[in-house]
Amino acid sequence: MADQYLLGWIFATVLGAMFLCRALARRNGERGRALVEEERSECVKSVMVSNGECRSTDGDVDVIIVGAGVAGAALAHTLGKDGRRVHVIERDLTEPDRIVGELLQPGGYLKLIELGLEDCVEQIDAQRVFGYALFKDGKNTKLSYPLEKFHSDVSGRSFHNGRFIQRMREKAATLPNVRLEQGTVTSLLEEKGTIKGVQYKTKTGEEMTAYAPLTIVCDGCFSNLRRSLCDPKVDVPSCFVGLILENCNLPHANHGHVILADPSPILFYQISSTEVRCLVDVPGQKVPSISNGEMAKYLKTVVAPQIPPQIYDSFIAAVDKGTIRTMPNRSMPAAPYPTPGALLMGDAFNMRHPLTGGGMTVALSDIVVLRNLLRPLGNLNDPSTLSKYLESFYTLRKPVASTINTLAGALYKVFSSSPDQARKEMRQACFDYLSLGGVFSMGPVSLLSGLNPRPSSLVLHFFAVAVYGVGRLLLPFPSPKRAWIGARLISSASGIIFPIIKAEGVRQMFFPATVPAYYRAPVLSEKQMKKTIDCVN
Repeated sequence: MADQYLLGWIFATVLGAMFLCRALARRNGERGRALVEEERSECVKSVMVSNGECRSTDGDVDVIIVGAGVAGAALAHTLGKDGRRVHVIERDLTEPDRIVGELLQPGGYLKLIELGLEDCVEQIDAQRVFGYALFKDGKNTKLSYPLEKFHSDVSGRSFHNGRFIQRMREKAATLPNVRLEQGTVTSLLEEKGTIKGVQYKTKTGEEMTAYAPLTIVCDGCFSNLRRSLCDPKVDVPSCFVGLILENCNLPHANHGHVILADPSPILFYQISSTEVRCLVDVPGQKVPSISNGEMAKYLKTVVAPQIPPQIYDSFIAAVDKGTIRTMPNRSMPAAPYPTPGALLMGDAFNMRHPLTGGGMTVALSDIVVLRNLLRPLGNLNDPSTLSKYLESFYTLRKPVASTINTLAGALYKVFSSSPDQARKEMRQACFDYLSLGGVFSMGPVSLLSGLNPRPSSLVLHFFAVAVYGVGRLLLPFPSPKRAWIGARLISSASGIIFPIIKAEGVRQMFFPATVPAYYRAPVLSEKQMKKTIDCVN
């Protein structure tokens, strides 16, 4: 308890200092950014060939991408469109069949537009999503995305994950400088601390090697390559049990549905014109057995009584059909080892609880950051210089990624039931706070949607919920017992969010402008400069 109060005091001090730090950072940042932009401008002038493409002058391939999921396929198209010669190696190029990665938040859709991939949600029967409906103890409230300032086409999208991935793969494959190959990467090729390429088995089992100045590992949550590139502290707080409800009308059309059930949340959202995805969260790493009927019994006796009556019959029918699938929910903070010649992206690099559907938004945002960093570089053949320059990637991605990661972890803990009275009060306070509407719902939903991924806004609303909960306890007549629960509520809130923020990195998350790598500009060696000048001439 004392530790939590100490953390609260420390964090309050940090917030108090934030404005001073930002003012100093802004003053220094304006000079730094001006210098960076000037240097980048000069670099762009020196490395762009006559047709506007960035091209290396050595080797056959500029970038190897391991994995062609959401991150890998989108990255392949993005770099290929910029003129990079890309070799993508994917274990299985058939259409994936997953129960997650089916909801793209509006912030993610905006990144999709920025990457020129918005047409990949077309012709796959994707459904538009305009917000969420929250259910608790027979009551419900509708939370709409703040989309008024955006084009009418901007909204969330929900779909079959595999269809979306196949569309992006197909689009990447249309570029003549992008090669997609089915194969299993078995290891990274390292020489004197630098990654030179990969060793892989082809579809026919033939052992092959591939070389490139930059290898980007995007082989998903089950990555077997990330151990040499990061410190993978993977946590599995729960598992999802997935069902598909057919011909089911949700209470609120074009909205994701979140039921604050016991012991943890249940999700419903439409993934096609005739199908609704149901995800039942089961805490822990073990779930009831599907084969012996324990899972069906659990879903019918524990879960079914807690879902809205409008979808009860469809839920039971889906359980009886027997197509029940499970998947562990992983979270892993980004803790990279900057390695010359290699980079991690996607779920291989960073994961958060999928409750908030923020994974694809983070991945697409990371791709935008990386694309912008690589564009000034025409030659990637100096791995040590490139690695030092790309350290800025880890800083520049932090505010967006860490906000979405922290929100996912914090909301999951708040939305899950607990025997602790303070946690119960926090859960109820969150539901009531969001039900107030106006700025009370708009702020949190802006964070959830990826439209306003600001760490300071997240902390502000999170503790506003806690203070609101304390106010509910103390008004109209406070008592010692209620005051004690209120104090424990604040302590509980601190215990939820501070460890997540600490894992994400306080400095990079809240004060990225104070990190030297934030201002790092591309540096070209004399050899690179000569080659790029020769290329231009």
